[in-house]
Amino acid sequence: MNRDLYFPTPIYTFYNNDNSLNEQLEEDILKWMKEDKGLIRTNIKGWHSSTDMHIRPEFKRLTKALFEAQFKIFKEEHLDTEPYLGGMWANVNPPGSMNRAHQHPNSLWSGVYYIKTPENCGDLKIEDPRSAASMCFPRHKKGTLPSRLFRDISYKPEKGKCIMFPSWLTHCVEPNESNDIRISVSFNFLQCGMFV
Repeated sequence: MNRDLYFPTPIYTFYNNDNSLNEQLEEDILKWMKEDKGLIRTNIKGWHSSTDMHIRPEFKRLTKALFEAQFKIFKEEHLDTEPYLGGMWANVNPPGSMNRAHQHPNSLWSGVYYIKTPENCGDLKIEDPRSAASMCFPRHKKGTLPSRLFRDISYKPEKGKCIMFPSWLTHCVEPNESNDIRISVSFNFLQCGMFV
């Protein structure tokens, strides 16, 4: 018997262990938050910066690291031309805050980089993109299912962790149930010449 598993959904994870970068990012983002009221998008009770973070000089180190990761993804995914960063923003989520389910239209790869992650600060939850699969929920045997049968997946925030995924994936951020803020950066990459 042969089994073919087509139509996979790639989700990439990278780690940065440079604590000095995370400490500097935390300081700069909290300073920015004091100076700017922010935007309301999918965030509920959280602060969302303007989306021009990638052109601000104090965030150049993070922008460079994200590009390095995206170049690796372009190679793995056999993508032509080069990536460019369409937008990048900071998120500060106090206790009780969350992000509604959403997608990132007009982008190719989206992601999140975690800077401050207290325990129980809200997982990133990504849904099965196959809308037709929701027509039937078969009963499964007891025990751990193989990942190919998951209908959603949750990623626990970890300081220095970066998750990149196709922008069309529906995702949300679960409520921050800690007693501290969570700090992260979100972004959208596109492909040069994508909309030409």
